[in-house]
Amino acid sequence: MFINSGTAGLFLALETLDLAEGDEVILPSLSFVAAANAVVATGARPVFCDVDARTLNPTAADIERVISPRTKAVIVLHYGGCPGDVVRIAGLCAERGIPLVEDAACSPASRVDGQAVGTFGDLAMWSFDAMKVMVTGDGGMLYAKDPERAARARRLAYHGLSQPSGFGYAKVSHRWWELDVPEVGRRVVGNDLTAAIGSVQLRRLPGLVARRREIVELYDQELASLEGVRTPPPLPRGHESSYYFYWVQMSPDIRDQVASDLYAADIYTTFRYAPLHKVAAYGATDPELPRSDRASGETLCLPLHPGLSDSDVVAVATALRKAVEARC
Repeated sequence: MFINSGTAGLFLALETLDLAEGDEVILPSLSFVAAANAVVATGARPVFCDVDARTLNPTAADIERVISPRTKAVIVLHYGGCPGDVVRIAGLCAERGIPLVEDAACSPASRVDGQAVGTFGDLAMWSFDAMKVMVTGDGGMLYAKDPERAARARRLAYHGLSQPSGFGYAKVSHRWWELDVPEVGRRVVGNDLTAAIGSVQLRRLPGLVARRREIVELYDQELASLEGVRTPPPLPRGHESSYYFYWVQMSPDIRDQVASDLYAADIYTTFRYAPLHKVAAYGATDPELPRSDRASGETLCLPLHPGLSDSDVVAVATALRKAVEARC
């Protein structure tokens, strides 16, 4: 279902799970704030799990470590477009009878052994905002494996109406203007204009991802010999990425200074995503997540988008090398 944002997809997905106060939803600490907000909005409590310090994705073991009798759902993020341990996580959730929500916001072309990321769990959402791999200006998509849950999500996305009043429904009922609202919803559906843009972007998606892959390979080549900097680990066999992020890791003693040096050279870098277990609003009791803490102090995301030329990528890599060498 096409909706107005990926964030709306997260809120809708969790709303269909009928969560309540006292329920818990597990998600990696290195996630976007929208995921935790969606959990809190249901009255449930976010429980943050650790991640692999190199891939920045949670493993099945990370999730299993924090499962409790109150766990009612699990959310996984495919960091930077990399599928991560989604196969084993999906198996764990199925075994425990826990719904799995895939935050595939940055993974519209990611796969494991040919199966699309977003289809391993019970629910999934993608984002098409201006910063994503596939862009419609703004917008998103929600997937639900269960047809009844999909129908409910569709109702909730359009005011809770079981049958929207309009010309198209005049053939269904002789009093098509009357309303049937089995539960209260809101309006988060997408519009025809952004959907039309999306249909064109979808045809362009293979080329966009191919260019992102070329940029990643060039970064790997340019930074291979840079001492003190670790580039992303290679993808496991059978995994395909959408190449949303390219991240490097270095000593936390120099990471912030390197970012400042690059910014002074008109090169914007960032760290996505800041650890949510440090956000007071989510009520986390300061869990010990050492790999998340380590990654948040060492990691820097470099520019990555199809508009970069090879010379742009080399310029960024050269500036990074200069900044790191100056700080070491």
